[in-house]
Amino acid sequence: MYISFTLLYLASSSSQNYSKFWRFSKKATQITKGMKTGPLESGESSSDATPAKLMISVVAVLDFMLRILAAAGTLGSAMAMGTTEETVPLFPQSILLNAEYSDLPMFTFFVIANSVACAYLVLSLPLSFYHIIRRAAKSSRIILVMFDTVMLALVTAGASTAAAIVYLAHKGNANANWFAICQQFNSFCEHTSGSLIGSFAAAFVLILIIITSAIASSQW
Repeated sequence: MYISFTLLYLASSSSQNYSKFWRFSKKATQITKGMKTGPLESGESSSDATPAKLMISVVAVLDFMLRILAAAGTLGSAMAMGTTEETVPLFPQSILLNAEYSDLPMFTFFVIANSVACAYLVLSLPLSFYHIIRRAAKSSRIILVMFDTVMLALVTAGASTAAAIVYLAHKGNANANWFAICQQFNSFCEHTSGSLIGSFAAAFVLILIIITSAIASSQW
């Protein structure tokens, strides 16, 4: 009889211990689930990073389009200046005056600067398209920013020197006894002035390209 009571007591105590263990394991499971909410919250933060990735994609597409515009501007400027030539008769009619861009070293430098910038922009298009596909590329973006800055300086220098000569052609300089020639070479001055518009526009687009590349690089 005593043995049966002893077995009954052991069985009841073991059931109580099992229930306590079950409660402890249940609480431990709840605590573990609570600890797992940390990575879920970080996952939510990664979902918050989706707009940043979308911004990088938009900036990459914009960079590609801006490079096409800048290449078109520099190409048009180089062609407009490089084909500038005019011949006008001088009294008496047997004397002809000829003016072309190669007569002035500043205009020659303008054509070379815009041609080099146009070639660079065309060659950079595949890498810019690669950035659309591979958003995480950062080193290549930094390299492009460096070359874009050099091209911006080159185009600005060419446009500035040519603009000074075009101004003198239109206005002249009485102190230096430089006479305005645009009254005689009207077509020549129109072509040179038009080429400046495309070059300065390309320089502005290059500034936008550098800004977009900096924005894309700052997102990583």
